[in-house]
Amino acid sequence: MSLTTIYVTRHGFRSTWSVDHKKGIYSSSIRSPTGIPNDPALTSYGVQQSIELGEHLRTVNPPIECIYSSPYYRCLQTIDPFAEQLARDDPASPLIRPEHGLGEFFGLADFHHPVPASPETLKKHFKRLAPWTSFIKPNEKGESIGNLHERVAYVMAKIIEQSDKEGVKAIVISTHAATVIAIGRVLTGVMPEDITEQDFHPYTCGLTTFSRRNNEAMKAAVLDLKHPYEKIPNLDWRNGKGIGGGWDVIGNGDCSFLSGGAERGWSFNGDESFLPEEEADEDDGLRIKPVL
Repeated sequence: MSLTTIYVTRHGFRSTWSVDHKKGIYSSSIRSPTGIPNDPALTSYGVQQSIELGEHLRTVNPPIECIYSSPYYRCLQTIDPFAEQLARDDPASPLIRPEHGLGEFFGLADFHHPVPASPETLKKHFKRLAPWTSFIKPNEKGESIGNLHERVAYVMAKIIEQSDKEGVKAIVISTHAATVIAIGRVLTGVMPEDITEQDFHPYTCGLTTFSRRNNEAMKAAVLDLKHPYEKIPNLDWRNGKGIGGGWDVIGNGDCSFLSGGAERGWSFNGDESFLPEEEADEDDGLRIKPVL
């Protein structure tokens, strides 16, 4: 049996943070549970969204057999109600796999962006957290938009390969807005000429569903990286090919199960770089001019 269905959601409403673009110092008026300024918890409204999402995920078909999440607190907090609900019905239900390759997108910088909390810290907050070694980690000095898509292509290839090996039919992923969009593009194989195109809709706690075009397991093994920051191999997913044989979009940002409906949509509107323009232009990733 191979993986046939991937459910993808964006975290719920969260608290905010700010960053000094020159000094690279992040700050927040509300202390994060992990003590990391750019790792906020959900707001009370976001918690309610996560509960509604969890209730809906219990009804999807095919049923979810494996849970992946960005290791940032807000993403784990979003999917945790679903994991806890499953555990109440069956203590042997799947744990949440914290995968750094699904992490947040930060623009290129000459400083190090904060990274997620350690597994030991996160385990204090989330009982259903699995011991997990990430397939890849984002560069701590940020990424171009092109880099982001290649990172997401790699982690999705590894997740699909892992799921095929385990005989898992359906998985759910809890992640961030930019990552939701990149997942959609690498699975379908469609990269728009205009990177700001709103082809996928990462509403808070909205659900996008992908169905595999063929139900065959991946034929070629995906190269393991020797270390999490190694250069990503070319996976040739563009021009409609898609990762893992390609996927079709069944539902795009569905929010019909949320009492507040579709909220907080997001799209790329610039390269998000913290570098001076002349330095940013030297990067070989995909770059665009900011939309004013």
